[in-house]
Amino acid sequence: MTDICEICGLPKDLCVCGSIAKEDVQLKVYAEQRKFRKEVTIIEGLAENKEVDVEELLRFLKKRLGCGGVIRENNVIELQGNHLTNIKKLLIEFGFNEGNISLKK
Repeated sequence: MTDICEICGLPKDLCVCGSIAKEDVQLKVYAEQRKFRKEVTIIEGLAENKEVDVEELLRFLKKRLGCGGVIRENNVIELQGNHLTNIKKLLIEFGFNEGNISLKK
């Protein structure tokens, strides 16, 4: 017997809650310079939405960008290096709405 989603009432394999949740998230992406001139790319705005799997997003980004990364408090993702040129395309590929992603250079 298939599991049923408690939110939308559809079977888990047909559940659309995750994709709907990704469209509503307002993401702020910026690069910051840390100690010893090391740069990190920071993705904020995932704390409000509990339906987005932040760990899965981190694994996807680390694999595609070939870098290290970590999840900080309030579901803030930090990626090693400055990835502002590629990050928007990857976030759209993951399912986020293009209009809800703001890049600060």
